[in-house]
Amino acid sequence: MKKDRISHAKPISQDRVVFNIIAYIVLGILSVCCLLPFLLVLSGSFSDQTSILTHGYQLIPETFSLDAYTTLFKIPGELLRAYAVTIFVTFTGTFLGLFLTSMAAYVLSSKSFRYRNQVSFFFYFTSIFGGGLVPWYIFNTKYLHFHNNIISLILPILVNVTYLLILKSYMSSIPDALYESAKLDGANDFTIYLHIALPLCKAGLATVGLFIALNYWNDWYNAMLFLDEGRSNLYPLQYFLNNILTKAQAISAAAARSGLPMSEVPSEPMKLAMTVVATGPIILLYPFLQKYFVKGVTIGAVKG
Repeated sequence: MKKDRISHAKPISQDRVVFNIIAYIVLGILSVCCLLPFLLVLSGSFSDQTSILTHGYQLIPETFSLDAYTTLFKIPGELLRAYAVTIFVTFTGTFLGLFLTSMAAYVLSSKSFRYRNQVSFFFYFTSIFGGGLVPWYIFNTKYLHFHNNIISLILPILVNVTYLLILKSYMSSIPDALYESAKLDGANDFTIYLHIALPLCKAGLATVGLFIALNYWNDWYNAMLFLDEGRSNLYPLQYFLNNILTKAQAISAAAARSGLPMSEVPSEPMKLAMTVVATGPIILLYPFLQKYFVKGVTIGAVKG
């Protein structure tokens, strides 16, 4: 049987082989180009302060040093607190955002909802035109009381219209016969959403969930807007990193609190070490979601 299958297999044409070779070479070059900046950051984090100031950043450290990581983990208090805030915000925001986005997508994809097109246009319109930063800030601080509150790191970016439309296209492709048979068995809308719509949209949920998690993990703008300098206990990791990168006094204050001499603070390698520490968890998470991520992006693009 196997021999018959092999004998009936179509041979790959020479043009196809050449195309595959060229495609792999081009993709390999592009992958290396995308990887080089991170390798430069990783190399710089293991470099000596003096060699960076003298010779600049290099792909291979001229003088290998762990001073940046040693100094960074000698002052772990603020770093660990920022990590804890970011993990809490990312987990809570991703769960709530995915839950609300998928529920809204289910309602907008349901043909029994008479005004689904009008409501969809409302979401789409508000994603293009906004009231501006000043009214948005006043509304969030004066009326919603987000100032110096951890809610300000979660609610402002809880629902994204683009992700809503992606999930809506997924759920619109589910056959109506499944919904109708479930209703005949006595299932209500929430049961149909929970036991039929969500299991059939795993790829889309994984893709959108990854996007939402990345938005929360990399967000520092809301912390800059809504948190005062005296509320450093609420700083997420990226905003703490932003302070390290933009304010040299942040390193000076951290060194002073730890009792380190200022001359021993490797500020340049420490910036890059902070970047590695901040991006590490997301890089480790991505391989587990890669198959869903690729499938979700391609299907969403075709159905878009």
